[in-house]
Amino acid sequence: MTGNQHTHPTWASRADLLKDPRLTEFVAWLRQLRQLSPHTEENYLRDIGQFVNFFYGTEAVPPFDWLLPNRQDAKRFLYAYTKTGARPASAARKLASLRTLFRYFALENLREDNPFSGIRRPKGDQPLPRVLTEAETLRLLEAPAEALRALDNPTPETRYIHLRDRAILETLYSTGARVSELITLDPGDISLSDGVCRVFGKGRKERLALLGRPAREALTAMLEASLALWPIAAEGGGGTPLFRNLTGGRLTTRSVERSMKHWLAAAGLPDDLSPHKIRHSFATHLLTHGADLRAVQELLGHASPATTQIYAHLSAEQITASYHHAHPRGAALSSRRDDGDRRG
Repeated sequence: MTGNQHTHPTWASRADLLKDPRLTEFVAWLRQLRQLSPHTEENYLRDIGQFVNFFYGTEAVPPFDWLLPNRQDAKRFLYAYTKTGARPASAARKLASLRTLFRYFALENLREDNPFSGIRRPKGDQPLPRVLTEAETLRLLEAPAEALRALDNPTPETRYIHLRDRAILETLYSTGARVSELITLDPGDISLSDGVCRVFGKGRKERLALLGRPAREALTAMLEASLALWPIAAEGGGGTPLFRNLTGGRLTTRSVERSMKHWLAAAGLPDDLSPHKIRHSFATHLLTHGADLRAVQELLGHASPATTQIYAHLSAEQITASYHHAHPRGAALSSRRDDGDRRG
């Protein structure tokens, strides 16, 4: 090995790495199998590039001999990286990237073993993610409605913003969706009558999320308020965003983050909490109330190929029943239908 294992690993450039035909084939395999975003693909190449410079040396020229690295080399690389003060999560990502690379080599019969297989993820004293308590969540969800009730004769624009923000918060908490998933929703992606929402996650993988009664009511109020601003396109055609800014365009993740900071302050909560904390709270509250772990992971869209096989036997009915039984604001659809029958 020619690399210096006591210095912080740098990484070979993308252009240099892709001169290696094996790495070019690996990237093509990743794109086809996992539908990676450019950002994730760049992370893979960065992790591999750091190992290339560590093991083969900064002067090495592709193609590289991928039969040379062994288990001890893999451990030395991870040790050297963690000694730089890197976070355990970052080191764990490098382990995952290189494990995937050598798994690909094994699948292609380029080598029989995977030197990164079986190596434990680096541990560290990381604080648990901050989640909102159920009482704090309720205060946050109610903040836009309370602020709207305090206004005298709000304009249609002001009314819409308050109802939209309430619908955003309720939908995030009801579905556990990421903000990046929420802002891509169109009206056709939700069914208020069935209480479901079609979400496109990482890699454009589609999953069904569930809408509890408060979320359905908030979305209904928002859509009714939108009629005053966009009477023609209120029903939403192709590409029409579900959640709009005042020009009718699609919201950005940054605009959702800004509005949440406003409502956190209004609810008397720390304004450094991000919308992703609602996703953490969604999962935590479900598990606290006895939801099945596999159902929660299915709802979050966390299933990797390995976990997908584990969860494949869970029927849609089981997942729906677990959600409505455990989610604090996930009133069962049967109750809604019973109410509808009584009104009829």
